[in-house]
Amino acid sequence: MSPFSARKLGIDLGTTNILVFAPGKGIILNEPSVVAVSDNNKILAIGAEAKEMVGRTPDSITAYRPMKDGVIADYRVTEAMLRYYINKALGKWNLWKPDVLISVPAGVTSTERRAVVEAAVKAGAKNAYVVKEPILAAIGAGIKIEEAAGHMIVDIGGGTTDVAVISLGGIVASTSVKVAGNKIDAAIVDYMKKTYNLAIGEKMAEDIKIKIGSAIPMDEELALSVKGRDFVLGLPRTVEIKSNEILKAISKELREMVNAVKHVLQETPPELSSDIIDRGIIMTGGSSLLRNFPELVFRRTGVRAVLAKDALFCVAKGTGIALEHLDIYKKSIIAKR
Repeated sequence: MSPFSARKLGIDLGTTNILVFAPGKGIILNEPSVVAVSDNNKILAIGAEAKEMVGRTPDSITAYRPMKDGVIADYRVTEAMLRYYINKALGKWNLWKPDVLISVPAGVTSTERRAVVEAAVKAGAKNAYVVKEPILAAIGAGIKIEEAAGHMIVDIGGGTTDVAVISLGGIVASTSVKVAGNKIDAAIVDYMKKTYNLAIGEKMAEDIKIKIGSAIPMDEELALSVKGRDFVLGLPRTVEIKSNEILKAISKELREMVNAVKHVLQETPPELSSDIIDRGIIMTGGSSLLRNFPELVFRRTGVRAVLAKDALFCVAKGTGIALEHLDIYKKSIIAKR
């Protein structure tokens, strides 16, 4: 790795996953944003190793996510996490401080934005740039954001659903709701408790969502055996559940996400609305991979929705493209240190 290629990194700082993108190399890291901390505040594990510990730790260790709803909830731990990822991405013997471009949710406040910039600089970045997620998602999905045309992007991650209409490189109308993948998982945990008296962990809930979840009723349902602990007897038990039950469990969350899309469509100037009808809505982010989600958006809004290619990696790819062409996208960059 030549010293010059090592000097830029794009980071998709997500609530559930952190992706690091290096120009010319692509995505070099994709790990959960989980940190395991011991009683005396010592950081024991970060990333995939810490995620393995969630729900399985003794009392003296806590494994948790320092990012909540897409913003920093625990500053010290986030900084340590960023340092770990920056060092891991650049390798041991790196002497250069990289320029780092980080994604933040569309609804981020200036204080939260500053916290991200400061954490990155303390973690070893030379300059830290912050760009709003929908813009990066659009760039990563291959949209030419600088043209005078309306593009609607719906970026659904773990902590937030960001909806934005982009034209001329900027956001015209947007909203950010704190309902996304994690809230869907929580709704599934809740449903299993109420309906089957079964306690399941968040990892199991995520498995259910991925394996059998759907955003609209399915004619041919998928089924899954779910293992958990019986609330009454306290003993392990297995139950079988089907897709349409899960749809019922998560319908409130789906409705909130679709309402966010409707809200932005209502705020959009008419000229841009006609562009959006022609081009459709682009969906990105891990949680937009839920079965039939684009179909649900189409049914509720009347606008065709399409899943972007590599939806999970759009924001990370966008950071890389923006880094390589900082001059083109400098209008979209909101904070720099």
